[in-house]
Amino acid sequence: MKFGLHSVNLHNCGYPDAAARLARAAEAAGFESLWVADHVVLPDPPVVGRPMAPDMRLLEPLVALAFLAAHTTRIRLATGVIILPQRQAVVLAKQLASLDVLSKGRVIFGLGVGWCEPEMRAAGAPFAERGRVADDYLAAMRALWTQPKPAHHGRYVSFDGVQAMPRPVQKPIPVVVGGRTPPAYRRAVTQGHGWYGFGLDLAETQKSVSALRDAAKLSSRPAELGPLEISITPPGFDVPDKAAIDAYAAAGVDRLILRARPDMDAAALERFAAQTGRALGLPA
Repeated sequence: MKFGLHSVNLHNCGYPDAAARLARAAEAAGFESLWVADHVVLPDPPVVGRPMAPDMRLLEPLVALAFLAAHTTRIRLATGVIILPQRQAVVLAKQLASLDVLSKGRVIFGLGVGWCEPEMRAAGAPFAERGRVADDYLAAMRALWTQPKPAHHGRYVSFDGVQAMPRPVQKPIPVVVGGRTPPAYRRAVTQGHGWYGFGLDLAETQKSVSALRDAAKLSSRPAELGPLEISITPPGFDVPDKAAIDAYAAAGVDRLILRARPDMDAAALERFAAQTGRALGLPA
């Protein structure tokens, strides 16, 4: 089992001292990865069923990861998840490639299609078409990262006769797909190295893993993607005990991504990373 930390660009981690101290402590404690959330804006008032405070402190994820990259040397840097349809595919490909170069190959690209219509409207993104947009954008980004003469002609983005250097260090950057809908499961199976579920207890995790297996029966998985890696953030902020970790592993989970409590200050975040690493028995 791998272990990561999520929300490292939220709340008090939105302040530079706290973010840097948490990142360094997480790396020293043996955590495998740091994960950032993505919202450009939040609806005010909140959307029913999504009680996210409109004034929640949330740093732009790629800027935050670049900052964290400068304060670490080994820990992986992951988006959990970028809302892909409200980005610009060519620009995002450049940003992720640059981050991969500057971090010496530590990027994990987690993506989702989004749920927040007010946010996507503010960003000028077509909410009703967001799944199709995401598929087209991802194909365009991979063309820029991998093709000797990059070219892509899709419904939402089209180019040829261009280059985008430098290319990512990783060949390829791992792609992790988030979402709990049939299209998301299909996208993970056909296009992702992994799938990510946020805030899922064991029963919900088992349902999603089963849905991913069902999707794999209906859609062929390219061999070059390898086995589908399953990442889960459990609900709440408690550190799972061995029994819980073993149960998630038995359900097919490869990575657990934990969260610190939002009210922790810089010193508390630093202690949380160190103490949690020891509790999990990580190889510091």
